[in-house]
Amino acid sequence: MTGAAGGLRILVVDDVGPALDELTQLLRDSADVSTVEAAGDALTALRLIQGTPLDAVFLDISMPGMDGLELASLLGRMTDPPVIVFVTAFEEHAVSAYGVGAVDYLLKPVAAERLAAALGRVRRVTGHDPGPGPAAAVDALAAVPVELAGRTRYVRRADVRFAEAQGDYVRLHTRTDSHLVRIPISRLEEHWSAAGYVRVHRSFLLAVHAVQELRSDVSGGLLAHTDAGDVPVSRRHARELRDLLLEAATRGDFESGPHRRSRR
Repeated sequence: MTGAAGGLRILVVDDVGPALDELTQLLRDSADVSTVEAAGDALTALRLIQGTPLDAVFLDISMPGMDGLELASLLGRMTDPPVIVFVTAFEEHAVSAYGVGAVDYLLKPVAAERLAAALGRVRRVTGHDPGPGPAAAVDALAAVPVELAGRTRYVRRADVRFAEAQGDYVRLHTRTDSHLVRIPISRLEEHWSAAGYVRVHRSFLLAVHAVQELRSDVSGGLLAHTDAGDVPVSRRHARELRDLLLEAATRGDFESGPHRRSRR
């Protein structure tokens, strides 16, 4: 377990021996890392995590018994959990991975530059780096992978007008389409709030830049009109949204189209 004194303390978890050995060695060779532990299954990893101070866990997803997503969910309940970086051969798990708070998602085989970038994110989140703090996970969902007939495509965050909660899923509404992805709306709000997406209702996350006007519905409720449809705005969020729209209009942040006051 060689590496830099005062560097990162990392656990690697993978049920495939050669993959575990390869990533463990790559991390031990890094100047950013002081110690590296290894575990071949989630239960062994859990015992190590409970008894060893760690900064990060580099975690495979597809494992027998408890998989990586389940282990990450358990770790998220700890008072001071280690940072999670997923390492997997399957890109379709990305949304679920970020949904449980991962700061990065690496595809096998892991390239040296991607590993260095992941370690940089871990350093920022854990305070080992004097950089701009734990903002890495926010831009991790700047493009969201969605499954369509066995193929993966990516929906850009900038194209999403609003997100609608549907249980543990959200439906992302763009101007031309909608896509269902598995991530709680509260987690999506954490990732997207810095990019101008605001919660306007318990079931809706709205892109402020996409609002064309505010309208009243037949019962006197407030609706935010976008080119992907109308979004209900709860009373407790109405003032905040009006203030944000005024600020955005002053800065000229809107995409296009009319931006008028509500007729209420």
